[in-house]
Amino acid sequence: MTSHPPPTRRAFLVAGGMSYFGIDLASRAAAASPTPDARRTVAKSTVMIWLSGGASHIDTWDMKPDAPEEYRGAFNPIPTSAPGIQLCEHLPHLARQAHHLAVVRSLGDHRRGTGDHHAGYYYGLTGHAPDRTFHQLLNARTPYPTDWPSMASVVALKRPPHPHLPSAITLPQKEDAPEYTRPGQFAARLGIEYDPVFVDGSRERPLDFAVPALGLSGDIPAERLHDRRSLLAAIDAAQRRAEDSSASRDYGKNQGKAFTLLASRRTKAAFDLRAEPEAVRERYGPGVNGMSMLLARRLVEAGVPFVTVFWKGDRELDKLCNSGGGWDTHGNNFKCLKDRLLPEFDRPFAALLDDLHHRGLLETTLVLVTSEMGRKPRIGDPRSGGVGGAGRDHWTACQSVLLAGGGIRGGQVFGSSDRRAEYPSENPVAPEHVARTVFHAMGIDDLNAVDREGRPFHLMDEGRPLTELF
Repeated sequence: MTSHPPPTRRAFLVAGGMSYFGIDLASRAAAASPTPDARRTVAKSTVMIWLSGGASHIDTWDMKPDAPEEYRGAFNPIPTSAPGIQLCEHLPHLARQAHHLAVVRSLGDHRRGTGDHHAGYYYGLTGHAPDRTFHQLLNARTPYPTDWPSMASVVALKRPPHPHLPSAITLPQKEDAPEYTRPGQFAARLGIEYDPVFVDGSRERPLDFAVPALGLSGDIPAERLHDRRSLLAAIDAAQRRAEDSSASRDYGKNQGKAFTLLASRRTKAAFDLRAEPEAVRERYGPGVNGMSMLLARRLVEAGVPFVTVFWKGDRELDKLCNSGGGWDTHGNNFKCLKDRLLPEFDRPFAALLDDLHHRGLLETTLVLVTSEMGRKPRIGDPRSGGVGGAGRDHWTACQSVLLAGGGIRGGQVFGSSDRRAEYPSENPVAPEHVARTVFHAMGIDDLNAVDREGRPFHLMDEGRPLTELF
């Protein structure tokens, strides 16, 4: 854990949930899910890996070697450990783990998406199509308190609270852009107590993950922490008397939980990657994205129900790929994938699957790899020099997702795209199907909830779980 200066009032407010770093330990009584079928494997945790920017499906797990050259690109497919499944040649480690994978190749949202990142995040993270405000505001659309909650927040609501850790954790960053935060990551209408905890990681110090306001410099003893709590309690009691609102009540609950977390050694231990043997860390690779996947495995072992890993981009890659540093490869798509993005994903993700399997955790851990969109199959983005720029533009009409564990049958492909990977062909699905599949895997069949004002509502009316995968 990185060291922090002595906690300020602002730090406690952050820990207490008055910002997007609200601690997510559910105290409100959650509606209990029905008892699942005894024959059904119920996942205890989900790890969602989000390839921020929009990963190119046609260059990774839905390759089209027989398509015209202007579509198929520079890469070749290779066989894998799963008969009949081919992956990109630059995913050799994952190819050896493909027997764990279910590859869904028919995901699309072109009928209701907007083609921009904000709508893609919102749709993929919540399972709800973007409303008209996304079409009006595009990437200027900020999170609204009336938004649909993220899948992570729904799981936090429906699962019993963890005894000493948040029920939903996001790392190594929250997804944002210079002037706004991407919608869809938050609990929204459920209330901030179900927001995921955001854990910060950096490329410069990939072993040091910091939970905002969980660090007390100099190992401040619990007695001093409680003294600080008493002081804040007097101040905040007056504030609450003056401002008796639902937000204030949520704040009070979260502040108490934050202090509990601050006093817990077990909380800090869960984030200590230096406790892992060096050989294990080497298997995941040296970077922050690899260490984020290793930390995800540690959090699964600790019983955290939902862990999201948002791919952390590289500013140097932005200059080469016109990509914002991530998978948004508007230019130099093939060089960026071959030299940087695919190797940085391939090694740790394959290690995560193998690690979970050998520790006996994969069967009860659903692993999902997804993104806000695919890439345009026809090569050449006008914004980066057309065909000569060798980039791929946004493409919301078709993409692929990977699933493993949590009762999923490995070594299978669900659905297909057309011969150019432009549109779903067989068994088309939308993000609501993926969300319902996650809930199904985790035994969450009751999707009734109560909003921040105490009004009942249904969390998801559309879509169905892809039970064929189990």
